[in-house]
This record gives sequence, C-alpha cells and structure tokens, in this order.
Amino acid sequence: MAGGLLAFSVLLEPIREARFRGYYYAHIPALDLTTHGKGVEAALKAATELVEAWVAEKRAHREPVPVETGSFVTQIEVHDAVHRT
Repeated sequence: MAGGLLAFSVLLEPIREARFRGYYYAHIPALDLTTHGKGVEAALKAATELVEAWVAEKRAHREPVPVETGSFVTQIEVHDAVHRT
C-alpha cells in the first residue's frame, strides 16, 4: 500500500524524571517504537516523524510494513502485595 495512509495507535506517557518535566514518551506498540517530546503535541510530532522514517526505510529495503489490526488500551487495577491483608 505504498503511497496510502497508514494508521498506528500511539500510547503517551509522561516522563517521570525531574529534568524531563513536561516531556512525554510516545510509544507505537504495533511497531515496537518509542520516542519522546516536550508536551503532547511535540511527542506526537516526534512519533509521526519516527514512523515515517521507519516506513521509508522498510520500503527502501522492500520489507513488509506491519498493519495495525486494531489496538485496545485499557487499565487494570491490582492489589499492592505489600499492603495485602
């Protein structure tokens, strides 16, 4: 599907280090790629640029590009083993 649009889910997570306050990780699970940026928009821009470069490299080597079949993100809650009674 060269030349068409590809869509990939991006998981954003704040970086929890004082020197990176305001930065976010942007993880693309379907491609196992991660980047970051200051603020959500910058992280998404970095993710877009990374994926575009990654896809171009795959295409240049005539390698297949995985197609996301639909991701689902949710949360679970677990008991903290230290505080279990």
